[in-house]
Amino acid sequence: MYFFPASLAVLETFYSPTVAPLALVSFMTLGRIFISFTGCGTQMFFFVFLGSADYILLGIMAYDRFVAIQDPFCYTFLMRWQLCTQLAMGALVLGFIPPLQLTILIFLLPFCGHNRITHFYYDVFPILWLACGDTRMQEAMIFIGSVSILTIPLSLISISYIFIAAAIRKMHSADGWHKTSSICSFHLTVVLLQYSCCSLPYLHPSSSYNPEMGQVVSVVYIFVTPVLNPLIYSIRNKELKDALIKVMKRHLLK
Repeated sequence: MYFFPASLAVLETFYSPTVAPLALVSFMTLGRIFISFTGCGTQMFFFVFLGSADYILLGIMAYDRFVAIQDPFCYTFLMRWQLCTQLAMGALVLGFIPPLQLTILIFLLPFCGHNRITHFYYDVFPILWLACGDTRMQEAMIFIGSVSILTIPLSLISISYIFIAAAIRKMHSADGWHKTSSICSFHLTVVLLQYSCCSLPYLHPSSSYNPEMGQVVSVVYIFVTPVLNPLIYSIRNKELKDALIKVMKRHLLK
């Protein structure tokens, strides 16, 4: 049952470093940083790729929770290691293909201006603003890709939790109800954090993109959310909870 939370943690371990080092250099040099087109495209690809795989994995995790609650006695048989590994690899493959196509299409455009952006990393819309040619096809692909990556996992999450809610209603034991709610609440918290931040910048045309708002939202889902996710899941661990309570009591008594 810890396979998918561990996979999410590994994914986000690689996710933030695609942006963090360059962002730190940018802050230290007051934004005066130069990068090649190849480096820019590489960072943008890995950022979109790992972010997309993250959302697909969240959808798979919802299905995993549904199986664990709907049929706990057969869970180990149904969600065996081979299937879990295949689902995790599937999330990586599905997250890999659209960003690769999008990156190629964007960097085939002509760039003939100052090639300067006001952002701490190379996001899709700031790069697209620099292009001199017609960007309607790229914008359409961004919108379609964003809707697919965001709504398909969200649909899977919603359907899974509808069945989970139905299963909870049938439970007569208060202990079983509490344990089930505890299992689901952590995943739902992570989903709400992810979707509330990431859906804002990408589900609209590039003409209405706000760079200042984009930077604020980006800080949350690049740096804050990956730090909070392991903590949210770790709260289920009794030893960690006891350690946190001891630390809080120690500071309160001072």
